Amino acid sequence: MNPSIIPEKLLKPYDPASEENRIYKKWEDSGYFTPENMIRDGLTTPDAEAFTIILPPPNVTGVLHMGHALMLTIQDILIRYKRMSGFRTLWLPGTDHAAIATQSTVEKLIQKTEGKSRHDLGREALLSRVATFAQDSHDTIINQTKVMGASCDWSREAFTLDEPRTKAVRTVFKMMYDDELIYRGHRIVNWDPKGQTTISDDEIVHEARKATMYTFKYSKDFPIAISTTRPETKIGDVAVAVHPDDSRYSSFVGKEYDVVFCGVPIHIKIIADKEVEKDFGTGALGVTPAHSIIDWEMADRHDLPRPQVINEYAKMMLGGENLMGKKVADARETIVEWLRTEGLMEKEEVIDQNVSTAERTGGIIEPLPKLQWFIDVNKPIPARHNKTLKQLMRDPVANNSIALMPDYFDKTYFHWIDNLKDWCISRQIWYGHRIPVWYRGEEIYTGIEAPAGEGWSQDEDTLDTWFSSALWTFSTLGWPEQTEDLKIYHPTDVLETGYEILFFWVARMILMTQYVLDDIPFKTIYLHGTVRDTQGRKMSKSLGNGIDPLDVASTYGADAGRMALIMGTAPGTDSKISEDKIKGQKHFANKLWNITRFIISSTTDMSPDAVLSEEDTLLYEAWRAELTSISSDIDHYRLHLASDKLYQYIWKTLADDILESSKPLLASEDAVVKASRQKLLIVLLKESLTALHPFMPFVTECLWGALGEDKLLMVTPWPTSH
Repeated sequence: MNPSIIPEKLLKPYDPASEENRIYKKWEDSGYFTPENMIRDGLTTPDAEAFTIILPPPNVTGVLHMGHALMLTIQDILIRYKRMSGFRTLWLPGTDHAAIATQSTVEKLIQKTEGKSRHDLGREALLSRVATFAQDSHDTIINQTKVMGASCDWSREAFTLDEPRTKAVRTVFKMMYDDELIYRGHRIVNWDPKGQTTISDDEIVHEARKATMYTFKYSKDFPIAISTTRPETKIGDVAVAVHPDDSRYSSFVGKEYDVVFCGVPIHIKIIADKEVEKDFGTGALGVTPAHSIIDWEMADRHDLPRPQVINEYAKMMLGGENLMGKKVADARETIVEWLRTEGLMEKEEVIDQNVSTAERTGGIIEPLPKLQWFIDVNKPIPARHNKTLKQLMRDPVANNSIALMPDYFDKTYFHWIDNLKDWCISRQIWYGHRIPVWYRGEEIYTGIEAPAGEGWSQDEDTLDTWFSSALWTFSTLGWPEQTEDLKIYHPTDVLETGYEILFFWVARMILMTQYVLDDIPFKTIYLHGTVRDTQGRKMSKSLGNGIDPLDVASTYGADAGRMALIMGTAPGTDSKISEDKIKGQKHFANKLWNITRFIISSTTDMSPDAVLSEEDTLLYEAWRAELTSISSDIDHYRLHLASDKLYQYIWKTLADDILESSKPLLASEDAVVKASRQKLLIVLLKESLTALHPFMPFVTECLWGALGEDKLLMVTPWPTSH
């Protein structure tokens, strides 16, 4: 080996820390993340087929984790592959303001460091603090995204709370308000007593706790016993529901009773309802409409009153001195003791129960009736052929306009839609899109801009974060303006995200895009699973089992992290990651480095007129067949298979078999044999680097430059496309 003809960097071991920042800057400086620059330089054409991914926006509440790293890896593989295949490729990045999460984080910091609440600061001062925090977090996230090698078009970066997105949000709100799909009304909501706001279902954490199931009668002469874990709510009962087919209670249906329960007069009607589970408890359910969604719906069906007995601070608001003003836990003890004393308690049984808690504050959720803003998902829309929003969500998946990957999520998706309730979109926080409704006396104004004139006050509430993020695919492309971007890049091709937000975000994007554009937001939904540790546990701070993508990149290189995440990870399945797995991919990068050094050193005297022998032609054709299979896997989103095939071919076939068998041929005195093998090696190396580039972009780009290629590997045509 002659050191003078080998690039100096190849004489040393591969050091990703010294190469990756340099290479990413080179990519950025080229401008080729932006499709118009690709067209400008003749690397694609204006009429080339578009391929679009809108990045699911990370929340500006902290830093990226390995789940984000998997998401970025999958999307970057697809984007780089399509870019190299000649598509007009756009990967549009952005971040999410994540209203409750971000405000809650800042409020905790202020309380911890200054001992002040948001009310001490006031709305404007708090929003200023939150904006500063969000910007700092944004900068960290963008830096991490670049470290992972994400080839996003940063010139189009969006933020869910910036001016263009605000205009889109207000425009859609007004459209839905004018179509009478948005209304203000009293309904049961998830209320967080600590955060003093409604929250969405995805912000609820179900904690397994021990609870006591109490079985008792309201009074000694009441004919039916009921079971509950929340006796404190029973002073708000208005009925006892039994199943229509339950012969034990059929003679009581329709009867009414007046009793005094722990000092509170209540009127109970016996009703029959199919929602009652005959085998749960006594088969009889005490109906508390104001504090249970199921009971609220029963009240609708049976025209029952809805007295509220618990307030927004989780304290009792009915009863005498023994109950009034007490916290619910204390009121429970009081009522339980009363039941025992009165001889009404029939059974006390400790059970396992999932308690609903607020993710950000830890508060126990209280279902409460509140005056809030809602979207009606069951109202026929004349402009949409009298379909409801639920039907608009269902149709594209049902008719295969949108493909779900893996497809076994279809049933889960349809089940969720079929059981969907009206969407509560208002939040009692300050950070976020403020509801675009203004009041002046009895007047109400809804609009994109504030109304003219004096005396108007805007609604204090903000919108659920999912409202703005539901517009993401088209608001990022310039809507409500009819932009060229919207025309070229929408609908987008792939939405790649975690399966856990299929309903909270993905379904709502389908809803909004169908409603606003009468179109689909994306053609394929690629759902990835959760990245877990070697024991299959979710990564968390409390377990101390997390792996920081930045630490991975600085220690082993971003490429090693990317390959470790993608290999063996099929769509929709959880995966395990470990330091050993990442180390293994660092060894693979080193192997590639050594292969390249060997081939360069062995081909410096290669004849430009070299022709492949019959034997070498067969070896090349075998590689091309493998490459065709790899291309098909990527086209069909089988990235785990494509990455494994590349790994196996480069390590086993190229390095272990072909290179080893090449050594005597390269030393052969037969010039034709030697030239043929030299040509085979250099072609296999270049095409292997090209095919591996979407998966391991940094080391392949670095080695491409070492081969003396002037054009960036990032924009070199995919081997089977030419």
